Amino acid sequence: MKSHIKTGRVGESLALSYLKNKGYKILETNYKNLIGEIDIIAKQKDCIVFIEVKTSASLKYGQPKERINFYKVKKIKNVATLYLKQKLLFNKVAVRFDCIEVIGDTLNFEIEHLENAF
Repeated sequence: MKSHIKTGRVGESLALSYLKNKGYKILETNYKNLIGEIDIIAKQKDCIVFIEVKTSASLKYGQPKERINFYKVKKIKNVATLYLKQKLLFNKVAVRFDCIEVIGDTLNFEIEHLENAF
């Protein structure tokens, strides 16, 4: 397995633990449809939260969140729209788009949760 894929999976696992500890209900992980993928779909109270997880071993190449560009945001929002339509939730629930940054590795890491990131 390529190192960036392994790093990403570790980051997603750490993000899931973080969200569960904060009381989020995890609805989907690595949700895919014809348009693309969303790392985590969770529920917080009455809000569906679509979460992009960005992981880096260090800040050598900048903040992980900086890798979320206009096209990535557009794709995530389109995937989310299709998800909501498929689940018959479109225009029926509050929606939020978050980013979770994980910097470091399994033993030594920092997590930053950016609510309403985009």
